[in-house]
Amino acid sequence: MEPILLYGHPAGSSMGLVAALEWLGQPYRLCRVDMLGEMRLPAYRRINPRVETPALITDRGDVLTETMAIAAWLEARDTERRVSFAPATRDADRMHQLMAFINTGFTGAFAPLWAAMEMEPPKPAMQAALREWGGQGVIERHDRLEEMIGETQFLIADRPSLADGVLVGVARWLDFHRVAEKARWPKLTALRNRLEADAAVIYASALESGDMQQGSGACRGHVELAELTERFAA
Repeated sequence: MEPILLYGHPAGSSMGLVAALEWLGQPYRLCRVDMLGEMRLPAYRRINPRVETPALITDRGDVLTETMAIAAWLEARDTERRVSFAPATRDADRMHQLMAFINTGFTGAFAPLWAAMEMEPPKPAMQAALREWGGQGVIERHDRLEEMIGETQFLIADRPSLADGVLVGVARWLDFHRVAEKARWPKLTALRNRLEADAAVIYASALESGDMQQGSGACRGHVELAELTERFAA
């Protein structure tokens, strides 16, 4: 069977893994998950008890969660090095370094902003404090990433890699939370513009919005979440 990636909407970080699957070019399927509704239902816990996306059902039927674990699974199958680099090379080391930074400190800096937005019942004073704290952290992490970006067209090379996939789904949260103008970071802005103009990212973004466009042909279609939750029923 083809692997199945469960990706979240709206504004899920998993959008970048859909793009990475397109860059990889190997057969796969998708399952679109509403993070504000379906993901919170008890049935989804059968797939991922942490109630998060992404999740990957591998070609062996195993469930793999966590972005970095899924990226490592893809890297191990990238024999043509379309989204990764030869092991033990400088490019491979740099890709892992940037992926780790983006998936931890960079992504984590947004956590207070999400907490403030989703707080029920609302607590205005606490929400204001979270927004201030979160905004400062997001700006600082963007400053650090700006320093790490080199002269290549994408994060590691002149083609996108898994590191770019990990970044592109999260980088747009800057605009969503209106923390600062992205022009404040010119290298990161130029990189985002290149990624957002990429055919695989355009395809992934359209799917997230419910527009089932035709991609490269590697995607063999969508699977309904109900079908998967039944498969993993106790």
